[in-house]
Amino acid sequence: MTGIDEALGALLAMRQELLGILGLSLLVSGAAIVAAMAIGVPAGIFLGLHDFPGRRFLVTVVNTGMGLPPVVVGLVVFLLLARAGPLGGLELLYTPSAMIVAQVIIATPLVVGITLAAVQALDPRVHLQILSLGASRRQYWWKLVQEARLSLVAALAAGFGSIVSEVGAVMMVGGNIKGQTRVMTTAIVLETRQGNFTLAIALGVLLLALALALNWLFTSVQQRSKG
Repeated sequence: MTGIDEALGALLAMRQELLGILGLSLLVSGAAIVAAMAIGVPAGIFLGLHDFPGRRFLVTVVNTGMGLPPVVVGLVVFLLLARAGPLGGLELLYTPSAMIVAQVIIATPLVVGITLAAVQALDPRVHLQILSLGASRRQYWWKLVQEARLSLVAALAAGFGSIVSEVGAVMMVGGNIKGQTRVMTTAIVLETRQGNFTLAIALGVLLLALALALNWLFTSVQQRSKG
């Protein structure tokens, strides 16, 4: 019980900072997954419906991106946003905006890949039925989204899970600045490096609890949609 008491005491001692860290974690990852869904779902539907020269290559790129190492993403975004980089004039490096950009790049291939697989898995008769009813392109795509909604919730959960627990990219482009770019994962790394293992473990448990709560929410939505 002593270890638990120490962990709780450590969390309470930094409660104001902790609230900021939690809030920033949710803000960055939340904004990133919204952007990834906005980009990835239409892209996945398009790739699932159309056959054109270069499609197989694009699908290969998407599949490769689903396993893209976050540190590589962090390095690329860092070089782009660094002062000497092509986008250095935007002065986004070491800001939450840079962290969001990195996380969007990580999550988008997952969303595209899962959406693509979901669209391709639909019964061909569904497509014919929608088209036979005289649906417009927008109505057609919206109906496909409804038919593939269970997989899209899975894409949402997978994409969010991949970025909320990511540390390499956000550390590189965010800098882990206290009160500005420090999120849960980078806080855990910092406390571990400083030898504050009790606090690091407490933060880790809190992050796991946050992930569990969010995934429970996603699962509830998914199963309700199934009904």
